[in-house]
Amino acid sequence: MLVTRDDVLAFDREHLWHPYASIADPAPVRQVVGAAGARLRLADGAEVVDGMSSWWSAIHGYRHPVLDAAAHAQLDEFAHVMFGGLTHAPAVELGRRLVAMTPEPLQRVFLADSGSVAVEVAIKMTLQHQRGCGRTERTRMLTVLGGYHGDTFHAMSVTDPLGGMHRMWRGMLPEQVFAPQPPRADAGAWEIAAWADAFRTVAAAHAGELAGIIVEPLLQGAGGMHPYPAACLETFREVADEHGLVLVFDEIATGFGRTGRLFASELVVPDILCVGKALTGGYLSLAAVLTSDEVAQGVSASDSGVIMHGPTFMANPLACAIASASLDLLTSSDWAASVQRIGTALRAGLAGLRGLPGVADVRTIGAVGIVQLDHGVEVAAATDAALAQGVWLRPFRDLVYVMPPYVTSDEELDRLVRGVEAAVRAG
Repeated sequence: MLVTRDDVLAFDREHLWHPYASIADPAPVRQVVGAAGARLRLADGAEVVDGMSSWWSAIHGYRHPVLDAAAHAQLDEFAHVMFGGLTHAPAVELGRRLVAMTPEPLQRVFLADSGSVAVEVAIKMTLQHQRGCGRTERTRMLTVLGGYHGDTFHAMSVTDPLGGMHRMWRGMLPEQVFAPQPPRADAGAWEIAAWADAFRTVAAAHAGELAGIIVEPLLQGAGGMHPYPAACLETFREVADEHGLVLVFDEIATGFGRTGRLFASELVVPDILCVGKALTGGYLSLAAVLTSDEVAQGVSASDSGVIMHGPTFMANPLACAIASASLDLLTSSDWAASVQRIGTALRAGLAGLRGLPGVADVRTIGAVGIVQLDHGVEVAAATDAALAQGVWLRPFRDLVYVMPPYVTSDEELDRLVRGVEAAVRAG
């Protein structure tokens, strides 16, 4: 058994592969030995405010007593059972909550085991629906530049092929259709109209081969942390209806209040909605794909007659039980006020960074704060500088950003702002 911090870190360096990391020259990592609220406790004794919500999932913070109790209660019953031919109360209860809190047409729920898998399922549903409608020639997806939808192959295929992190896979992925990136959130009416015209033109040029549209509504996440106008969602819906396309909203990163709305789908209703990340409050991996009866009937009319997907850990009871508790916790709280409080603090705190050398832009949406540099971030230096301020950040590309837990206190928000400034100055 590895006991000391040095032992743990040495084994990690020699044997464990971290995300987006080199095995030949691994970047330094920090060992977490405890977590509570919005803070992480590191093996060196430091206690740091988590500005990442563990990649945007831990909206209630760590070791929340309600979620801990849900986990313990389900463990006392059973942790897992296959979903093929069986069902269980945690899955049914979670499905009931999701149907109740999302737009009315979204009545059918597929419980997947990760965000990327949810995107794969959504694309598969789209393609099967078109086949069931007799449109077998419709095999491509339409999306916009600047997006990110996950690391599996079809998810990578609808991620930005030029500036995205998966551009090395061009030529090996399904070839999808890309329209221009939506304008900035503060764009004027003429800019939005010009973009909408361009999007419509691309869609019309490929209409006969398109099966659906997939986008991240309101905020493009790991593709560049790009907020855009709500009016663009109406264009997506209108184009989908005009050409008989299935509209997919990927709200894996933005759902459950992060943008200031519970879901962007409250503004414009998609045909398929993907959620994940914050679904379990960051406790376990779980995602869901919700769709309408119309799409579901199309899938059922396709060659197979069934949805052709079935993960081993689909509808894991432990994850479902925690997810239901997480959703109850969210909807019984004044989450909107928390998101607004965080957003106000980030807007005020980060505004002064606009004048710093190397800063290209500062922007916020909901409980998200973003500083874009005019160069790639020196991640190691930026991370060290943030940690020196008692803050955990994970910069990438040219971005230093925060998406803190909703329970983050005002004092912790002040510390996060200081950490971002330190990271920007160092990176």
